[in-house]
Amino acid sequence: MSCNKSYITTPIYYVNDIAHIGHAYTTIIADTLARYARLIGEDTYFLTGTDEHGQKIEESAKSRGREPQEYADEISKKFRDLWDNFDISYDKFIRTTDAEHKKGVQKAFSTMYKNGDIYKDTYQGHYCISCETFFPELQLVDGEFCPDCGKSTSVVEEESYFFRLSDYEDKLLEWYRDNPNCILPKSKRNEVIRFVEGGLTDLSITRTSFDWGVKLPSEFNEPKHVMYVWLDALMNYVTALGYGTDDKDMDYWPARVHLIGKDILRFHAIYWPAFLMSLDLPLPKHIGAHGWWTRNGEKMSKSKGNVVNPKEVADAYGLESFRYFMLREVPFGGDGDFSQRALMDRINSDLGNDLGNLLNRLIGMSGKYFEGRVESDLVSTYYQDELDEVQDSLDKLEPFIFELQLHRFLEELWRPLTVANRAIDKYQPWTMIKEGKTDETMALNGLIATILAKVSLMLHAVMPKTTSTIAEALGFEITPENFTRYIRNGEQLSSFTIEKREPLFPRIEEELLVDERLETLKKEKEAEEKKAKESKKKVTTTTEGVTLIGIDQFFQTSLKIGTVVKAEEVKKSKKLLLLQVDIGEENNRQVVAGIKEWYSAQELVGTQVCVVANLKPAKLMGMKSEGMLLAAKDVDGLCLIRPEKPKIDGTPIA
Repeated sequence: MSCNKSYITTPIYYVNDIAHIGHAYTTIIADTLARYARLIGEDTYFLTGTDEHGQKIEESAKSRGREPQEYADEISKKFRDLWDNFDISYDKFIRTTDAEHKKGVQKAFSTMYKNGDIYKDTYQGHYCISCETFFPELQLVDGEFCPDCGKSTSVVEEESYFFRLSDYEDKLLEWYRDNPNCILPKSKRNEVIRFVEGGLTDLSITRTSFDWGVKLPSEFNEPKHVMYVWLDALMNYVTALGYGTDDKDMDYWPARVHLIGKDILRFHAIYWPAFLMSLDLPLPKHIGAHGWWTRNGEKMSKSKGNVVNPKEVADAYGLESFRYFMLREVPFGGDGDFSQRALMDRINSDLGNDLGNLLNRLIGMSGKYFEGRVESDLVSTYYQDELDEVQDSLDKLEPFIFELQLHRFLEELWRPLTVANRAIDKYQPWTMIKEGKTDETMALNGLIATILAKVSLMLHAVMPKTTSTIAEALGFEITPENFTRYIRNGEQLSSFTIEKREPLFPRIEEELLVDERLETLKKEKEAEEKKAKESKKKVTTTTEGVTLIGIDQFFQTSLKIGTVVKAEEVKKSKKLLLLQVDIGEENNRQVVAGIKEWYSAQELVGTQVCVVANLKPAKLMGMKSEGMLLAAKDVDGLCLIRPEKPKIDGTPIA
C-alpha cells in the first residue's frame, strides 16, 4: 500500500457572489482526486476555501450597507454550507481573513523582500477593479477596456511595492520545459509559455487606494499599504499547511494538483511559481485548468437568467448522478454544456441501463437459481477470458485520474460493465440452468459480482454513496485493503449472499428541474406571436417591394456593441472568419462571418462591431455561430457598421 502524500487544492473562491456550476465542477474534480488518493492508501490533504480581500469586496460590501468582514462572513458560509451539503471531503476550509493566513502572507512578504525580490516605487497604469489587475496600455481594448473582462479601466497612480517578476522569465521557462505535465491540459501550458516568452514586467504587489486587505509586516511601518489580492490569495496553499506559523503540515507540500478555472491560469502558472522560487519552496507538480460551462448551448449570465444553481440540480436529479455527469460529459480543459436532457440521457443510459440494471440482473439470477447465494470459486475455470479483459481495462485506468482525464477514466471504466452485460447475453444463464450446467451458471454470477465489485472500487471516488450501496449488496466494504486485494492483486469476490436492493437509478422521462427562465421566455414568445398576428393587419408593402414593420417588431431585434477579442481564418473557406466577440456577457460570443474577402483576421482583433445578439445559433461549416455582424455592401464592396466612438461592450443599439 502506498504511503505517499497527496496535497490537492481547489482555488479559493471569491466571495463576490454565490457558488455556481463552475465552482461545483472544480470542487467535485478535486474531491474525486482526494477520495481516490485516500482509497489507494495515500496520506491525503484536501484544501478549499474562500478569497475575501480586495477592492471589489470592499465596494460590494459598501454598496449593500455592510462592513466587509460581515459581508465576507455571509458569502463564505454559503460556500462552506454548499460543500458540506455536497459531502465534499475537504480537510480544511481556509479563509483569507483567518489570522494564521495573514501571518503567513506577511512572512512571505518579508522573506521575498530580504531576498531582494521586492522594491518600492510609484506605479501609474490602467487598473481593472473587477479583475483587480493592472494592464499595460498595449493590452487594453480601444485604449480603455480590460482585455480579460471587457469592463472600463481607471488610470491609477500610487506608491507601490513591486515584485521582480521580470527576473524569473528564464527560470519559469526552464520549469515549463523540464516539466511537460506541470500545466494540464498541455495546450494551456503552451499558452503560458508564449505569454512568458513575450516578456514579463515587474508586478505591483501592494495597494494604497483601499484598506480591505492584509497589512504589510510591522517592520515596514507602512500602514496605508495592503497586499495585492493575488499575492494574498495564492499564499493560501502554503499558509493552510502552517507556513508562517507552526509549519505543522508543510510536509504535504508541494501540491500534487492545483485545480483552477482557465480564467485564473496566468496567476497560478506565472505569478505563483515565481513567488515560490523567491521563497525557495518547491513548485507544484500539476496545475490543472478546466474550461467554462454553457447552458443549452448559450453562455451563462445573470442578465439572461440562465446561471445553473448546482444545488437545485443535485436536489432534483441526485448528487451522485450530478457528479457523474459533470466528470463524464466534457474532456478536462474544454468547455462543457449543461442541459437537463443530456443529464437525463447519462442517468438513463450509463447509470440506469449499464450499472444499475447489471446489479438488478445479478440479484434476479442469484435469487431465482441459488436463493441469493453467489460463489466465485469456479469463475476462472469457465470465464478466464472475461476476467483477463476486465483486469486489462482496470490496469490502464489510474493514469487517467491524475492526468485529469476524468472523462476518459469513466469511459474506460464502463468497459468492464459492457463485458458483464455481454456475458449474460452470450451465455444465457436461463438456458444453462435448464441444461443442468449449475456450476457454469453459478460461476457466471460470480463473474458478474466480481466485475461489479471491481467497478465499484474504481468508481467510488466519483460516486461514493452509490458504490457503497453496491458494495453492501455484494457483501464487502470499500476500503484501501480491498482496493489492493481486488484491483491491484486481481482477486475475485468471496462467496456471499446477495442483498436485494431497489433500482439504483429509476428511469427519468421528464425534466425534473423547473427552468423559470424558459417558462418566462415561453410566455414572452406566446405574447409576441399574438402581437405579430395582430400587427399583420397593419403591415403594408411599398411599390419597391420593401415590407414595412411596426416599431414593436423592430424592437424584437437585439443589437449590441461588441469587441472582437480573437479572430482566425476558417480553413478551406474563401469567405469565412471565425470571431470571438465580447458583448458584455460572462463568456464571449462565437460568430462565423463571411467577410474574409474584405477583412483580415489580424486587423479585426481589438476593434468594435455591431452584433445581432438574439439570433438562434446556426452552424456554418460545422461551427456554431451565435450572432451576426451588421455590414453594408455595394458595388465597391463590403464594410462593417461600427460605432463612431468606443462604447462599453454590450451597449445596446437603439
